[in-house]
Amino acid sequence: MVLLIISLVVGFATLLYLTLTVLDKSPGNEKTEKLSHIIQRGARSFLFQEYVVFFPIVLALALLFLLTTGYKSAISFLIGSIFSVLSGFFGMTIATKSNARTAWGAMKGVGEALDIAFSGGAVMGLTVSVLGLLGLFVVYNVFGLEAVSFYSLGASFVALFARVGGGIYTKAADVGADIVGKVEANLPEDDPRNPAVIADNVGDNVGDVAGMGADLYESYVGSIFSGIALGYALLGQRGVVNTLSIVSFGLLASIIGIVFVKVLSKLNTDPAVALRSGTVVSSVVFLILSFAYSFVEKDLKLFWTVLIGNIVGVLIGLITEWYTSGRKVEKLAHSAAMGPANVIISGTALGMESTAMITILIAIGTLLSYKINQLYGIAIAGVGMLATLAMNLSVDAYGPIADNAGGIAQMAGLEKHVREITDKLDALGNTTAAMGKGFAIGSAALTAIALFANFGATAHVEQVLLRDPSTFIGALIGSMLTFYFSALTMNAVGDAANDMVEEIRRQIREIPGILLGTAEPDYESCIRIATKGALKRMVAPALLAIISPIVLMKLLGVQAVAGLLIGSTVSGVALAIFMANSGGAWDNAKKYVEEGHLGGKGSFTHKATVVGDTVGDPFKDTAGPSLNILIKLMAITAIVFYQLAGR
Repeated sequence: MVLLIISLVVGFATLLYLTLTVLDKSPGNEKTEKLSHIIQRGARSFLFQEYVVFFPIVLALALLFLLTTGYKSAISFLIGSIFSVLSGFFGMTIATKSNARTAWGAMKGVGEALDIAFSGGAVMGLTVSVLGLLGLFVVYNVFGLEAVSFYSLGASFVALFARVGGGIYTKAADVGADIVGKVEANLPEDDPRNPAVIADNVGDNVGDVAGMGADLYESYVGSIFSGIALGYALLGQRGVVNTLSIVSFGLLASIIGIVFVKVLSKLNTDPAVALRSGTVVSSVVFLILSFAYSFVEKDLKLFWTVLIGNIVGVLIGLITEWYTSGRKVEKLAHSAAMGPANVIISGTALGMESTAMITILIAIGTLLSYKINQLYGIAIAGVGMLATLAMNLSVDAYGPIADNAGGIAQMAGLEKHVREITDKLDALGNTTAAMGKGFAIGSAALTAIALFANFGATAHVEQVLLRDPSTFIGALIGSMLTFYFSALTMNAVGDAANDMVEEIRRQIREIPGILLGTAEPDYESCIRIATKGALKRMVAPALLAIISPIVLMKLLGVQAVAGLLIGSTVSGVALAIFMANSGGAWDNAKKYVEEGHLGGKGSFTHKATVVGDTVGDPFKDTAGPSLNILIKLMAITAIVFYQLAGR
């Protein structure tokens, strides 16, 4: 526990330093500062309205837990919910203050821009890790092990709302801006004449920063909860200490990696080299510390499972990068020369193909971890995959900041080389984001397996009965739910995007001079439409994850719930991989053409890739990432509800 406290203190100190470093930078001239303030205001407005929607549900559930299980469960649930909200809100606040500063920093060169954008992303990464560990430390030490499941449930519940709501917002704005701005009006990316351009930039923050932060907060907490619960069952208090020590090493190693990237950025190192070097350094330091600890504790099985999780995570990231960049993307872009239909077919096939290698890797990692240290080994492999989350999320979260910086540079009319620098950082951010999604999927699979084992222990399900039809029924329903959930989120994006498209067309039609640049569009109305559309359509998918295991347990019993968790995990992992990689490949195929290949911007091929990217947007940024939360939230709900029913 002393090690955990040290890592938290160092983490808080680093977080404070990075925050002050970002705020100390200049936000630029009057134009860049004004645009940044509009984005900040829109992002905060959406989050506050989102909280109004789901906090009554959070309070109602907390009251239910208070009446049924006591104050410990209720307070733990609230801590998990509130800390999840805070991680997303604080990280997003600094991200929206980093965008104009990054654009202005690019005036001095790529090193300065990378330093500011990465520092803003590192605030997000450290906030998630530090708050996640702090909340878990408090709940475990004050209320005990059983209360940790309620803490994890609170984090998962808020994460699903944040991910779904933010994903609907960002993709409704993005799709609307692309369909009318790029395809119909032939406007360039982030053109100030596009009425949805500000809403699109706001969406990058509420979806890819606040939503992603809450998402990975939930993954981080869920993996640690699994490690603690299974570690305690196998080794008693020693299992808890081992798990928390490994996580503490991950946080300290991440801080070293973050500092390493900042040093390289000061030396004007190539951004790709700097970010990858920081990631490698954090992983190597983490593995060295884990080995030393395992050696001292005379338990090398702990290190081997950590190593397996780390290796599987890295390999998943590399495979994801292979499918969403390079030759695969070039081939996909060439298919667009035949039109939108062909690029959709090729991108869909690419995503489906990518499930094979990643699924086999997860299976091998699961098998080896189990052989070494049984179910606890699987849980620790998941912890090992996410232990350096602070570093991995820093690399991931810097992407939306660079994207926003490019938009501000374009709208403020900054020098051409500024946009070239921000585009370079943004393109690298797309690759790191795709790798981050692959990492999240792999960790979700391992964590879901560990949570399934926790459910089995809690509900006393020693075996899954194949002759019991309720098991098969549960598996069928679980498999179906991932598709139905995806349909709800995809339709939500489509419906909200329709409203956005109509508003953009109305403005172009009714406000003379928008396309000529002599009249300013009504940006605020597009922000309001995206906000309203997301808030109205995010509740049903989120509640589905909570209600399904409860209803099935009441109707068919624990065997059906076991089947439900198996079916949802198996189909959800494959579907999430497919959606993330198809979406990422379509996005990068569009950027490949926009770089001047195959006719460049405005060509027939470009318009076809824009259609592919438009289809891929809700795949990779709404439905796909939300599935990771869905499969874990259903497992945690099943654990908590059985505890309630048992009382």
